Amino acid sequence: MKTLSDAFEHTLQDIYYAENALTKALPKVHKAANGKELKAAIADHLEETKNQVKTLDKVFKSLGKKPSGVKCDAIEGLIKETEGIIEEASGVAKNVALIAACQAVEHYEIARYGTLREWAKVLGHSEAHDLLTSILDQEKAANSKLTNLAVSSINKK
Repeated sequence: MKTLSDAFEHTLQDIYYAENALTKALPKVHKAANGKELKAAIADHLEETKNQVKTLDKVFKSLGKKPSGVKCDAIEGLIKETEGIIEEASGVAKNVALIAACQAVEHYEIARYGTLREWAKVLGHSEAHDLLTSILDQEKAANSKLTNLAVSSINKK
């Protein structure tokens, strides 16, 4: 990478890989979670993630690029950490640890989408900027939903 445009495209490919990896990982998290509210939150986010992949397809199209991903070591690590929780945690610890793991993913995505949005703006990619803003808003809302669920219910158990 030598230019902002190069960094933008690489990071876009990174998050595209990450979102696709999450569509495969979230069903395992859903299965492992206990409780109606947490399962519902995870199921909702899985559907949202699938839609975000479609939105990223539109971002690539707006740039005249074919959607493609490059391996995202960060998401691979976060998924591996979550798989460890699924294998090792039990009882109430499992749900609180799963929420924490999901929030780690949300925070990563918020950082990536915030950066991509601002780079799109600087590069004059207004359609990409708007699409990335919509995903960023969804990620922030998902994080808030997890926080509220943890604080109001899961952590108290």
